Amino acid sequence: MEPLPIVWFIAIAVLWIGYLLLEGFDLGVGMHMIFSTRSERDRRVMLNTIGPVWDGNEVWLITAGAAIFAAFPAWYASLFSTLYVPLTITLVGLIVRAVGIEYRGKIHTERWRTFWTWMIGLGSLIVAFCIGAALALTSLGLPIDANGDRVGGPFVWLTVPAVLGGLAVVGFSLAHSATFLGLKADGPVRERAGRFAARWAPLCLLPAAGWAIWVQLAHGGTPLAWTFIALAVAGAVVGWIAARRRREGTAFIGYAGFGLFGAAAVFAGMFPLVLPSTVDPAFDLTIANASNSPYTLGVMTVIAAVSLPVILLYQAWSYWIFRKRVTPGMIPDAHIVLPAILRADPAR
Repeated sequence: MEPLPIVWFIAIAVLWIGYLLLEGFDLGVGMHMIFSTRSERDRRVMLNTIGPVWDGNEVWLITAGAAIFAAFPAWYASLFSTLYVPLTITLVGLIVRAVGIEYRGKIHTERWRTFWTWMIGLGSLIVAFCIGAALALTSLGLPIDANGDRVGGPFVWLTVPAVLGGLAVVGFSLAHSATFLGLKADGPVRERAGRFAARWAPLCLLPAAGWAIWVQLAHGGTPLAWTFIALAVAGAVVGWIAARRRREGTAFIGYAGFGLFGAAAVFAGMFPLVLPSTVDPAFDLTIANASNSPYTLGVMTVIAAVSLPVILLYQAWSYWIFRKRVTPGMIPDAHIVLPAILRADPAR
């Protein structure tokens, strides 16, 4: 087997894992804004914890999709064409969520804030569920024929694996974001996040554990994949114990470790497949029959080797700059900015 397709399979796995870890807490914070509190100040604290980084974290999603397109065009064509419906819904969720984050503070009325709070929360939920469904389907299979074309209607993707994967990413995002808020916020937000991480987070992680184990059973998991699962379970246990003791940094590392090793177990378990066919195993897409030419992969490797360290350093720098906690005292009172014509003539 050629080495470059293996290298790029690993690279794509790393990109998806990076997206789940970084965007995971962004999406979870958006969902927590709906049900964790009704306090406007607390919601603004939560939003400000992700304010400097949320849009940068989304770059990992774009990069992962672009890497699949360039390195494994057959995988990209079959996966994205079969999943037109959920990916379109994902795009709508991303747009609604981004608009909500930008527009929420533009008008100081209760109705306006409530509407955009729900748009942020629902958009985050939609994105997390659909991304999880897509990743679960690419690991457990889609009905594709010998040409990589979909067999069945537009909703043939809506299966038990899709629902399980969707719940897995939603649950992980809620648990992961609770420990993130424990690190980045203070006051009531920090206290509620700590209670959630200790009480409900283990339950939230169960769908992800089920997904990872299903992949191993479906594809005859390797010792490496089962080792990753064991490390994921250990991370969840460490995170839960630390959350109960209110050791927020250790809790964050533990739950993040669960996400890292759990996702790694999924990719290790499906290797060398990139998209199994539920119609006939002969139609499976693998890294061998779905990859681009060696020349293209070679050029991509050189570009990635030069640009990726720069991107990682810049993102690490942005996290370092905005590393301090967001406290309620940092949130100014909402105010109304009068149009220039009214400031010039108050009598109006």
